[in-house]
Amino acid sequence: MENSNKHKLLASIAVIISIAITTLMDLNGLGPFSAFPLILISLVFYFFNKPNKSELGLKWGKGSGYLIAFLYPITITVLTIILALTVFGETINLSSDNKVYINLIAGTLIGPIMVLLTEEGFFRGWLWATLKKAGFNDHRILIITTIAFTIWHISAVTTGGSYGLPIHQVPVYLINVVLMGLVWGHLRASAKSVIVPTVCHSTWNAVIYGFFGFGEKVGALGFQQTAILGPEVGYLGIILNGLFYLFLRKHWPIDQKQKSNSK
Repeated sequence: MENSNKHKLLASIAVIISIAITTLMDLNGLGPFSAFPLILISLVFYFFNKPNKSELGLKWGKGSGYLIAFLYPITITVLTIILALTVFGETINLSSDNKVYINLIAGTLIGPIMVLLTEEGFFRGWLWATLKKAGFNDHRILIITTIAFTIWHISAVTTGGSYGLPIHQVPVYLINVVLMGLVWGHLRASAKSVIVPTVCHSTWNAVIYGFFGFGEKVGALGFQQTAILGPEVGYLGIILNGLFYLFLRKHWPIDQKQKSNSK
């Protein structure tokens, strides 16, 4: 029990520190770099409990997980485009800004490394391993890490930075973050690998941000109704992300045999 409490305390302190540092950076206009401290936090706290590679999820995992990792952002993209054109009266106006396409390519190539070192490496890497050491099963860890992941994202859209949103749109964004966190956490638990959700997360960032934009910014497709159509910031995103998570739970469930060791 004493060892379990140690890991719970480590997890709590690390999450609080990560949220505090990121919030301070967002408040001071450093939003684009606010994920980088997660690298140092993960390294520092690693030396307090030293989870092994398997506990951290540093293995390839089930091959079918990668199919789902790519299927998620691609499915959301295709369905959003179809609905935007047929229901919401949007037209595709491809951006003439080459920077958009350069960022999309760079995000695809470099994204997996950066996401693994930062968000996935912390939330579904070290934090996941530490909560496992604390005696929680994957179902409870999925909920805890998703809550921490969501709170960590609040400052990005509320502190007036480049990713800021109108206050009425913030709850929509946070619901989408919860759903995305559940999808990536579910992949982590099902594949027994942090690399699978890393591929999914980085592909999401490259494709969704590139085509649909982030915050109130318009993406390469030129869709203007971001508050409705944005897969990460819009109402349609809540529906599509929620449906995909339900699909994932039904067709690729977490191992039901796992038991919690906590009292």
